[in-house]
Amino acid sequence: MAKWTNEAEAREEIKSLVGEYYKEFKEPVESKENFKPGDRVSYASRVYDEKEMQSLTDAMLDFWLTTGRFSNQFEKDFAAWIGVKHAHLVNSGSSANLIAFSVLTAPELGDRQIKRGDEVITVACGFPTTITPILQYGAVPVFVDVTVPQYNIDVTQLEAALSEKTKAVMIAHTLGNPFDLKAVKEFCDKHNLWLVEDNCDALGTKYTIDGETRFTGTWGDIGTSSFYPPHHMTMGEGGAVYTNNPLFNRLILSYRDWGRDCICVSGQDNLCGHRWDGQFGELPKGYDHKYTYSHFGYNLKVTDLQAAVGVEQLKKFPSFIERRKHNWARLHAALEDIQDKIILPEPAENSDPSWFGFLISVRPETGLNRNDVTKYIESKNVQTRLLFSGNIIKQPCFNEIRGTDAYRVVGNLENSDFVVNNTFWVGVYPGMTDAMIDYMALVIKEAVGNK
Repeated sequence: MAKWTNEAEAREEIKSLVGEYYKEFKEPVESKENFKPGDRVSYASRVYDEKEMQSLTDAMLDFWLTTGRFSNQFEKDFAAWIGVKHAHLVNSGSSANLIAFSVLTAPELGDRQIKRGDEVITVACGFPTTITPILQYGAVPVFVDVTVPQYNIDVTQLEAALSEKTKAVMIAHTLGNPFDLKAVKEFCDKHNLWLVEDNCDALGTKYTIDGETRFTGTWGDIGTSSFYPPHHMTMGEGGAVYTNNPLFNRLILSYRDWGRDCICVSGQDNLCGHRWDGQFGELPKGYDHKYTYSHFGYNLKVTDLQAAVGVEQLKKFPSFIERRKHNWARLHAALEDIQDKIILPEPAENSDPSWFGFLISVRPETGLNRNDVTKYIESKNVQTRLLFSGNIIKQPCFNEIRGTDAYRVVGNLENSDFVVNNTFWVGVYPGMTDAMIDYMALVIKEAVGNK
């Protein structure tokens, strides 16, 4: 190997070699269209090429191990793409939910600050980390049911869930299918409630209200996303919190970065020009602003290595969305003739979903058992998943608080229990080929007795 004349030349050659390495050893077999029935069909997987590996290599050569230039680039590009003023990376979607809720507990919000004992409306059928921050803070989640076959909040129960203690609604869009944003937003506006959209499973979904179309995650006060490998795009671990509210923007940064009052990024000092002349709390005047903490925060930043992957993933993301839609539609069409055995999913009205998965419920009147169906499907090398907690209050994490005033339930959660017993889902991720979708449909039909 000839000696490099400068660092830029060295980087380009190293990245070129990484590209060759990808094509020789990492290019997935699915992209070569050589899938055979019986081969493994995962519910989700990373979809990437040499660009992500080269970007990751670029970040590695920087050896800037915390948030840096790639993180800044991703936040800027992501905010522009999704259509918000402010977006900030965190280390996971669950951390994004934690930050989003923490922001609502800030004293800067005055009468709308969530305090211990205040209530937050949510659903029992979902992922735990949408409600974990509520419980951990000492606020009270108020659980309402979902509808089938949308598997999202039953908006007819919102008024029944309301009390004088209600401060917010925090719910997720289910597997790409948005909840009734029009109804939920009108309810929140009417009662002066915060709306947090857990958008971790619906990135790229569009929703229209009164002729205006936006991406989900941008209709509420705060949106959250996850970049875990099975999700719509990935950077390994990773997530984002985004908002149009300038106060929330400031609070997101504080809670994410140790709770500090200072807004200087890593490696930067005295951006405001008042590092040593402020008066905060009961500290002496002039106490170093970089070590002044206005909130009980965390360190939930992402690394630049992760962000470097995300920068390239975001460029591919529009094509990922289109492929997910294609796969979902193809599978739906293939299963329409067995609707006497199963309930097929339906998109929400006024929506254009970016599907995360394909939900199926076994009709109980058929005598079919969901577990027997999924075991058969898995035996044919097709991965299945349940709809997360199903009914969270029946999970063992509720054993010590079940039946207490730590939470409140509206109605009987009948549909959440239906999901527990009858519902599962399969993947539609963009790495799937038509041959894989067709094989999956065949196996599902066999599983319910339509061979």
